[in-house]
Amino acid sequence: MRRTARSAIAVVFAAAALTSTTALPVVADDSLTIFDWSGYEIPEFHLGYVEKHGASPAFTFFGDEDEAFEKLRSGFKADLAHPCSQSVVKWRDAGLLQPLDTSRIAAWKDLDPGIMAMKDLATTPDGTAWFMPWEWGNSILTFNSEKIDEKDIQSLKALADPRFKDRVSIPDNVDDAYALAALAIGLKDWTKMTDEQFKQASDFLREVHKNVRVYWTDNTDIVQAMTGGEIDLAWAWTDASAQAVLAGAPIKTKADTAEGLSTWVCGYVLLKDAPGSADKAYDYLNSINSPDVAKFLLTDWGYGHADAKAMASLDPKVLAEKGYDDVEKFIDKTLFQSPLPAELKLRMIAEFEKIKAGY
Repeated sequence: MRRTARSAIAVVFAAAALTSTTALPVVADDSLTIFDWSGYEIPEFHLGYVEKHGASPAFTFFGDEDEAFEKLRSGFKADLAHPCSQSVVKWRDAGLLQPLDTSRIAAWKDLDPGIMAMKDLATTPDGTAWFMPWEWGNSILTFNSEKIDEKDIQSLKALADPRFKDRVSIPDNVDDAYALAALAIGLKDWTKMTDEQFKQASDFLREVHKNVRVYWTDNTDIVQAMTGGEIDLAWAWTDASAQAVLAGAPIKTKADTAEGLSTWVCGYVLLKDAPGSADKAYDYLNSINSPDVAKFLLTDWGYGHADAKAMASLDPKVLAEKGYDDVEKFIDKTLFQSPLPAELKLRMIAEFEKIKAGY
């Protein structure tokens, strides 16, 4: 569940918008429906759309991509949806998507080549585009710097260190869990995981389970757990540390562990048989690609924007500080959460449930 339950943060932003001198409309434009993670409905992400149409699109939400997949397969209709890299091929192969007309996306040519090069992510070999990458971030070792000495967490294996029993949290999310485990056993390409590597990764997660105080399910969970002192060491998304720091907590991330980190990319797809306005769908896609949106995404959420031109317009010092100054530098030290073979993903789902249950 990549970025669920941002509702508390969204309420703050919504309240700020309503009390500002340029208050934004709260009436939804129901001729366009976005199927999204909670939190992305805030107008700061699509001001260009609001300015053109006088209202935000209608939003409906999912808790995770498997839930969204099943809902769409059962006949739910929307126009655009917001899956992440590891789900795009599954959605496409299930016939849930229609191709994007890239000539109608002004920033398409500016999308970061390092991201676009991820196999089968945005386009198929015939050049058909299915996915517009939009935001990207990391799953990364995150810690309370007042309670944990950085020298004690030089490796991701620290999450399984008995010294940290009942002080650890990792996501209740199979993709992030097995990305962590794959890295811990020295695997950078999880799409080629062998049976033996799968066993090693699962065994590592069983060791981590012994230390886990709570499996976090959304950003609100992990931020509250870390800022409240419930846990001290976590495998978390980039925005968790960004929000914790904004709350005044001594939370830091460690990107330079021996094994590295995991990087994911999320974005938008055009759903098959979309009932709303195609023109407005492309207006929305264009509105979320801009320097202002990239700045907001980076500074308030801690995520990178896939529009390389928009990112290049931002303060280089801020980009470097947040770790998004160079996509290419991640290649040697990261596991990209690229699409998994269906059989392997199903094995991971089944095994992770056993691990969480203590088996």
